[in-house]
Amino acid sequence: MLTGVHCTGKSSNTNFFTIMKSIVIIFSLTLLYAAHVQAQGGSRINQFVDFTATVGASQGTVAGAYVHNWKLGRKRKLEAGIGLRVTSYFGTKTDFETAPARLARSTTTPFIIVFAGHEYQNVDTLTVQRPFTVSTNITFNAGYNFNSRWLAGFNIDLIGFTVGRKSSAILTSNGITKTEPAAKPATFNALLTGDNDYGTLNSEFFLQYSISKKWSLKAVYQFVFVEYKTQSIKQTAPDGTMADRFRIKANTLGAGISLHL
Repeated sequence: MLTGVHCTGKSSNTNFFTIMKSIVIIFSLTLLYAAHVQAQGGSRINQFVDFTATVGASQGTVAGAYVHNWKLGRKRKLEAGIGLRVTSYFGTKTDFETAPARLARSTTTPFIIVFAGHEYQNVDTLTVQRPFTVSTNITFNAGYNFNSRWLAGFNIDLIGFTVGRKSSAILTSNGITKTEPAAKPATFNALLTGDNDYGTLNSEFFLQYSISKKWSLKAVYQFVFVEYKTQSIKQTAPDGTMADRFRIKANTLGAGISLHL
């Protein structure tokens, strides 16, 4: 099993992004309803497609998205909407950790799980040799226009599916290793708050600068969940239950370009 020291380097970023996920879920329906009302009153619409690439430690992503936002408020500074994103994740000898929230966290209660303790004694590591996934998800998007040039925004995947490459992997538990010949990506994706999430989900904070009416550039800080499942072996938890889902929470940096329609 992993020790507490192993995961402390990621905990602050993970907690920050999971809190943001919870906030998004609470307010997304409200914002989208407000956007609908504004649209009925003649609000402007911001539609665009964008392409983003990010890199991290022995891993990276490439993503393309279509976004349909409604501009809100009297000055139309705030915008919110929905979209569709395809994200490709790739890595080399990447460590995935026990995914099920019932094992990884002290509680699975939605939203409260964001603040739950880590159950490090239940966490094993699945080292996937060559992970590669392609996920397609519906997204929630929000942004604030400081002026005609600068916008700060946030987006997050809500639900979708994933396909990808099977890969050999090594499961490590209590210093004992077992070989998995063909670990595969989890196929269903769903935003359920914190470690209750399932599958591959992408989220971004970005700062965007418009170089013309049609084109914008953005700097991106990305947080992505990716899951692989074992087929021939499983983790046996201290309580005797079995687990075949393993997750990586990757923080990556990158850039993107947007074409406004």
